Amino acid sequence: MTEEKTINVSESGFVPKHELLSYEQAQELLKKLNISLKQLPKIKKTDAAIKELNAKRGSIIKITRNSQTAGVYYYYRVVV
Repeated sequence: MTEEKTINVSESGFVPKHELLSYEQAQELLKKLNISLKQLPKIKKTDAAIKELNAKRGSIIKITRNSQTAGVYYYYRVVV
């Protein structure tokens, strides 16, 4: 018999930090970047990191990555 294991991807160290933006934060970001929600890159609701956040379709996710050359930088994705 095989035992099913679950892994918390946010604690694995291999997945960058994912944060769910509030409605106000999302609106501020779209205004600052002068873009619409449809112009953001997409991330699937079934992505393991998104599942942990319980994000809804249309939510904006802020992904924080660290780079040895660029320092800390941010990616934004809309949940589809």
